[in-house]
Amino acid sequence: MFDVILKGGEVIDGTGKTRFKSDVGIIGDKITAIEDLSSSESKSVIDTSGKVVCPGFVDVHTHLDAQVFWDGTLSPSPLHGVTTVVGGNCGFTIAPLSDDPDVGDYLMKMLSRVEGIPLECLQEGVPWNWKSTSEYFDSMGGDLSINAGFKVGHSALRRVVMGAAATEREATDDELSAMQELLRLGLEAGGLGFSSSWSRTHNDPFGNMVPSRYANRSELIALCEVLSDFDGTSIEFIPALGPFEQWAMDLMADMSVAANSPLNWNVLNINARTLEEGKKKLEAGDIAASKGGKVIALTVPMTLGLHLNFLGGFVLDALPEWENFILKSRKEKMQILSDEDARKELDDFAQQDGPLRNVAHWGAKTIFHTKAPENEGYIGKTIYEISEEVGKSPWDTLVDIAIADELETSFGNPVADEPNADWEARVEVWRDSRAIIGASDAGAHLDLFLSSNYTTYMLGEAVRKRALLELEEAVHMLTEVPANLYGLVGRGAIKQGNYADVIVIDENTIGSQPTSIVNDLPLEAPRLFAGADGVEHVFCNGEEIVSSGEFTSSRPGSVLRSGTHTSNPSMV
Repeated sequence: MFDVILKGGEVIDGTGKTRFKSDVGIIGDKITAIEDLSSSESKSVIDTSGKVVCPGFVDVHTHLDAQVFWDGTLSPSPLHGVTTVVGGNCGFTIAPLSDDPDVGDYLMKMLSRVEGIPLECLQEGVPWNWKSTSEYFDSMGGDLSINAGFKVGHSALRRVVMGAAATEREATDDELSAMQELLRLGLEAGGLGFSSSWSRTHNDPFGNMVPSRYANRSELIALCEVLSDFDGTSIEFIPALGPFEQWAMDLMADMSVAANSPLNWNVLNINARTLEEGKKKLEAGDIAASKGGKVIALTVPMTLGLHLNFLGGFVLDALPEWENFILKSRKEKMQILSDEDARKELDDFAQQDGPLRNVAHWGAKTIFHTKAPENEGYIGKTIYEISEEVGKSPWDTLVDIAIADELETSFGNPVADEPNADWEARVEVWRDSRAIIGASDAGAHLDLFLSSNYTTYMLGEAVRKRALLELEEAVHMLTEVPANLYGLVGRGAIKQGNYADVIVIDENTIGSQPTSIVNDLPLEAPRLFAGADGVEHVFCNGEEIVSSGEFTSSRPGSVLRSGTHTSNPSMV
């Protein structure tokens, strides 16, 4: 007897092959039959006629490392069909720790600063009661809705081994050896690989670069060499922003060769204007292949709409002299903005000439979300429009709205309905073997932008609305391709014997719902959120975790461990 039969749907199996009509039978956590099951008995039968049955989506770039402790559903990702996520990216992990409590305190504050997670949420919602990566993995088991694996982060390794010197200098030989051993222990515990960053945007809240940015080339290569002894591991790295110089492409190639593992770099944004530059960056994959390595670009399949606010302050903190203001508490910011002279001084700083001058074009900003009842009518209006109504300057108008909302007002420049040329450019890159779709940053930048909905947004825009590629090809890009990059065993395709990570979608309605704000973080802090249309059922390891857009009570997700849930990824 089957536990579940998905009856009468069209199966898109994730391999890129043409869809076919079939029933799918599930026993326990596995797919056990893909055939006509009309005469078979089952504890549960779900009518999927007129719908598409496909593998759960695989999201390889998240920062859900902390959210696992206050939200085992890992929302909203599963609502968008995601059944497997990879965290621990960019070098920013919360394990390992050490006996020195300053290590956890630093990593917490660094993570809050670089990934936009409110510090009070990390303090309130995360136990911080482990020392080793193994203990960290054990602490999250048993309450996840989906599968989650994690890399070991470079900045954490440096801070544990070097203390405060991690943000002062290069490592000594002995310190590097200690980092290698700590990484080895993390991989033995099941870490999916190693992550690091040289991005110039990654700085800690104390005015320093994050620890990984103090590492030299030799340190990166030496740490990658540790991966060569472990099955099913890979690398994630940010070498630089903007066009790649030759050193960046050579470095990534050599890191991959040292690890005998693929490296995916973050992040490639593509539209019609940036396509040619993007193609040049894809050449990093050719250089790696010529050396026997594998380097893949991680591309986000959408334009990110930034939601600015004075509470978290990301992007705004890059305005001249604004960083100290943004680092203050909510109460202190409210006091400053309520003072006429201090308010004017902030705007004077913002209006100075610089690369981000346009960020401070307050009147052109649109109000996305408000909190106070008196601000409700402002949603969707520009600051210019509101300032004319209230008879104040755009800056004073925005600040008054924000104060009434206790600084939770969300504002910015809306993403326009992009032309087909932009989507055609993206599809061209998606089809390139040197790129892979991902970069959701789920769990991070909680009040700045939302891209954890990238799967349904992509399907809604590129497949359903614009018909730029077939659903079979799009599903393949979201399932088997990322699963293969990470060597996931038994996931990414609907095959007999594979894990029953299966979703049922309506291809006529698939898409993301509009972005909203919910106050469901620890201490009721706000975050951006979006549900999905057309994702009707989501199964992970054979249990239904989402039904008609709502979470069930099942939490069957596994903590994925390298060598057990992964095998060596292909280097071709």
